[in-house]
Amino acid sequence: MKALGKKGAATRQAILTSARQAFTESGYDIGVRDIAEKAGVTAMLVNRYFGSKEELFEEVVDVVLSTPGILTGDVMERAPDVSTLCREAAAALVAKTAPDLTPMDGFLIMLRSANNKQATDILRRKFETHFAKPLALLLPGKDAGQRAAMFLSVIAGFQVMRQIVELAALTQADSNQLAARLEAVFELLIMDGPRSA
Repeated sequence: MKALGKKGAATRQAILTSARQAFTESGYDIGVRDIAEKAGVTAMLVNRYFGSKEELFEEVVDVVLSTPGILTGDVMERAPDVSTLCREAAAALVAKTAPDLTPMDGFLIMLRSANNKQATDILRRKFETHFAKPLALLLPGKDAGQRAAMFLSVIAGFQVMRQIVELAALTQADSNQLAARLEAVFELLIMDGPRSA
């Protein structure tokens, strides 16, 4: 893509900001015209800057998943070992899903776009790139990819039950106790092989 001037860069950013908000609120099925209108531009300009709605969604997902969250690259890079990773991921998950907080954009985009095949194809690729593959590389032993995917599934499931369904046992629980239990679950998932009886 050719270099943009100041005005072009500002227009592109306005579209990206509008798209992030629209996809977070309504999922992938929101129209390009709606995104353009909120950005103060035409749908044709959205396509000029991003090529298609699919490419715009892909860029929004990349931006959102690169933002520090529960299990971001910096958390995985910082952790000296997988036990520390489990502890930090558990603490971040509890902190970022506190009942008084709005769910994270990446989670809402995933949740609200799950019924669209194009969106789920993009989300699958991006979650693999940003989280599943880097996490699997940190895990010792066999089936690391499967264990990394299960780790991510626990994170997503906890978010749904605590912030969307609002199960009282999760919303009213002591944060330290929740984090300790999640850490134990994460540690089970990173183990290479089942625990002996």
